[in-house]
Amino acid sequence: MTTNTPTIRVLVADDHPLLREGIAAVLAGHADIELVGEASDGHEALEYFRRLRPDVALIDLQMPKMNGIESIAAICSEFPNARIAILTTYRGDVRALHAIRAGAQAYLLKSCLRKELVETVRQLAAGRRHIPPEIACELAQHVGEESLSPRELEVLQATALGLSNRDIACRLGITEDTVKGHVRLIMEKLSARNRTHAVAIGLQRGIIEVGTPL
Repeated sequence: MTTNTPTIRVLVADDHPLLREGIAAVLAGHADIELVGEASDGHEALEYFRRLRPDVALIDLQMPKMNGIESIAAICSEFPNARIAILTTYRGDVRALHAIRAGAQAYLLKSCLRKELVETVRQLAAGRRHIPPEIACELAQHVGEESLSPRELEVLQATALGLSNRDIACRLGITEDTVKGHVRLIMEKLSARNRTHAVAIGLQRGIIEVGTPL
């Protein structure tokens, strides 16, 4: 007997063609899933979603023009019932929190795509969520931590760029002593041994990003 189960229509947004090709290859082997669109940046992701109305969208965390979290927020503001998974190489708790708060229901590590992609797509299409255990554990560990203030984020980002306290003070229009105070609070909040360790923690957790201008 033939069934008329509708296929799950999927949109993928990632700025790396090879990754999009890999996702397409994995999905092509499943009759119940159809890849209907491929976007290469955040703006395209939003436009393609508007035009294609996919059942599930897979959106990269870091893309040009509009990052994944911004894309998710924009899509969900227009389509509250959108089913979205974030695609990322990172396990940073801050990125996960931001993505989920923006509206994502799934968090897919690119290293696990081959074994988790298809099942995640099916779970999302069925109205369920998918958060890998290791990500859920990190969320539980860090959700109650004191977050950095906007000024502390600026100081940490400037520190990541290799600027001295004096340079940071000049750039942000504050005193060098104020910068030192911010650095001390940053290290306390992140449980960092020193400023270099604080930068490493910030990058690993997705609090700051490499090369992000002030």
